[in-house]
Amino acid sequence: MKLFRQAFTLARIEASYLCRHARLLVAALVVVLVPAVYAWIYLASVWDPTARTNALAVGLINLDQGIAYHELQFNIGREVVAELKSGQRFNYIEYQDEAQIRRDVRLGRLSFALIIPHDLSAQAVPGTEAGAGKPVIYAAEGNNYEAGAIAQRFAETLGERINTSLNERRWALVLSSEVGSERGVAQLRRAVDALDKGAHELRSGAHRAEHGAEQLLGGAERVAEGEQQLSAGMRQLSNGLRSIDAQRPHRSELARLESGAAALTAGHAELGEGLGELQHGSAKLREGTQKYRDKLADSLFVPEALSTPAEQLADGAQKLDSGIASARTAQQKLAEGFGSFNNGVLSLANGTRSVFGAIHGAVGKLPEEKDLDALDKGTGELAQGVKRLSDGNHRLATGADQLAFGIDQLAHALPASLSKPDGSPRGLANSIEPRVERYAAVENSGSGFAPNMLPAALWLGCGVVIFLLHVRILPREAESFSLPARLLGKMLLPGTLVLAQTLCLLFTALFVLHIHVVDIPAFVLVLSVSALTFLCIIFALAKGFGDAGKGAAMILLALQLSSSGGVMPVELSGWLFKDISPWLPLTWSVKAIKASMFGAFEGAWQQPLCYVVLFALGALLLAACVGRWRLVSHDTMRPSVEF
Repeated sequence: MKLFRQAFTLARIEASYLCRHARLLVAALVVVLVPAVYAWIYLASVWDPTARTNALAVGLINLDQGIAYHELQFNIGREVVAELKSGQRFNYIEYQDEAQIRRDVRLGRLSFALIIPHDLSAQAVPGTEAGAGKPVIYAAEGNNYEAGAIAQRFAETLGERINTSLNERRWALVLSSEVGSERGVAQLRRAVDALDKGAHELRSGAHRAEHGAEQLLGGAERVAEGEQQLSAGMRQLSNGLRSIDAQRPHRSELARLESGAAALTAGHAELGEGLGELQHGSAKLREGTQKYRDKLADSLFVPEALSTPAEQLADGAQKLDSGIASARTAQQKLAEGFGSFNNGVLSLANGTRSVFGAIHGAVGKLPEEKDLDALDKGTGELAQGVKRLSDGNHRLATGADQLAFGIDQLAHALPASLSKPDGSPRGLANSIEPRVERYAAVENSGSGFAPNMLPAALWLGCGVVIFLLHVRILPREAESFSLPARLLGKMLLPGTLVLAQTLCLLFTALFVLHIHVVDIPAFVLVLSVSALTFLCIIFALAKGFGDAGKGAAMILLALQLSSSGGVMPVELSGWLFKDISPWLPLTWSVKAIKASMFGAFEGAWQQPLCYVVLFALGALLLAACVGRWRLVSHDTMRPSVEF
C-alpha cells in the first residue's frame, strides 16, 4: 500500500510540473500523437495501392499490321489496346513513335510501356511455336523497382489474357465448325435417306428387270423351238427345190438352145445376103424389062399384042424389085429381132442357171408356213418380255437417278478435305509470350530498395547526430561571432559526423552488400550532399522548435518515405502523397541516387541533386532566421546524452 502511495505522489509531482509548463504539455500531446501519426502516414501510403493503379502513366504503342488467317482478319494489337483502355487499370497514353515512348520511360514520365510489334498477329495467330508473338513491356526498373515489378506482373497477366482470348476465339472457330459439322451431318442424314430410298427403288426395279428377263428367256426358248421347226420346214423346202432342180433343163439342152438361136441368127444373115443378091438380080431384071419394053415400043415391026405383055412384064419386074426390097427390109428387121432373140435366149439360159442355182441354195433355208407362224408367236412373246424388261430398266434408271442425287448431296455435305491446325500444340496453347525489356536493370530486391533506404538511413543518422548536441547552446566565446560563423561553427562537428556516417554507409553498400553502382563518383557525391542537406533540415527544425523539431524530423522521415516513390510509385499512395512529393528533399535525393546507382533517368543525376542543394540552402536560411541562441559559459556546457 505504501508503494502505491509513494508512486502516486511521484506521478502527481510530475503531472503538476507538466501542467505548470505549457510547452512541455504541448510536447507531451505531440508525443502522444506521434505513434498514431507515424502509423497513419505509413498505412495510408500503402493502404490499397491496387485501387490507385489507374494513376500510373503507362504508354501504349500499337505497330501490329494484322494478318488474314483462314478467311478471317486478325489484329491482336488493336484488340489488346482497345481492351486495355476499356479496362482502365492504368492511365494509358497512346504513342505513335517507338523511340519517344522508350525515352519517356527512361526519363520517368511513364511507369512502363507496352510496345506491340508489327508482326505480333502474324507470329501469334498461326501458333506455330510457343511464345512466337512477343509484345514488349519496356520498364525502367532503376527508376522504380516496384514499378518494374508491376510491369513484370502486367506482362504475365497480359500474356495470359491474350492467350486466353486467342484460345477462346480458336475454340469459337472450332465450335462454329462443329455447328457447321452438325448441319453437315443433317444434310448427310437427308442425303443418306434419299440414297436409301433410291436403293429401295433400285432393288424393286432390279426385281422387275429379273422377272422381265425370265419372260425374255421363255420367249427365247420359244424362238429356239420355232427355229427348230423352221429348220425342219427348210429341209422340206429343200426337198421340193431339189425336185425342181432335178427337173431343170440340162446344160446341153440350154447349149443346144443357145446354138440353135445362134444358127437361126446366122441363117437370117445368109438370108439377108441372098435377098440382097436377089434384089440385085431383080434390079437388073427390071432394067432389062424396061429396056425390052422401050425397044418394043420403038419398034415398028413389033405388034401391039407383044407390047402389052412387055409392059406387064416391066411392071411385074418393078413390083418384084419393090417386093424384094420390102422383103429385104423385113428380113433386116427380122435379123435384128433374131439378134435380140439370141441375146434373150442367152440371158434366159444364164437366168435359168442363176434361178436354179438360187433355188438350189434356198432349199435348206425356207421354212414352211406353220413354222413361220410359230416363229411369229415366239417373236411376239419375245417383244413383250423385252417391253417388260424396258419397264424394269426404266425403274432401275429412276432409282439410279435418286441414288446419284443422294450421293451428290452426300458428296456436297462432306468436306473436300479435313483441315488441321497449322500450329503446334504448345504454340496454339501459348502463342503469346510478352518480353520484358529492363532499362537500368536492378540486380535484386535489396538493390531495388536501396535508393529509398540509403537516404532514409542518412536522415536517421542525421537525427541521431542532432540528438547528441544542444543545438541552441553556444559558448560565451561566440557572443561576438557573426551569424554565419555561429551557424557554420555549430554545424561543423555534426557535419563531420554525418560525412563519417556517409562513408560507413558507402562501405557497407559497396563492399558488404555488394550493391552494383553504375557511377560511383556520382553516387558518393549524391549521398554526401544528401546527408549534409538532411543535417541542415533537421538542424533547422531543432533550432527553431527544440526537441519538438527533432520529433517532427522523425515524422517528416515517415512522410518522405511514403511520398518519395522509392519503394513504390507515389501515384499508388494517393493524391496527398503524390502532390507533396515534389516538395520533399528525399524525393529528389532518391531520384539522384537511382540515376547514379542504376543509370536510371538516362543517368541524369545532376538536376535532382541541384534540387537537393536548394533544400539545403533553404534549411540554412531557416536555421539562421528561426530560434534564438543561448550563450552559456564553457564550464556549464554538458552533453545532451547521459550514460
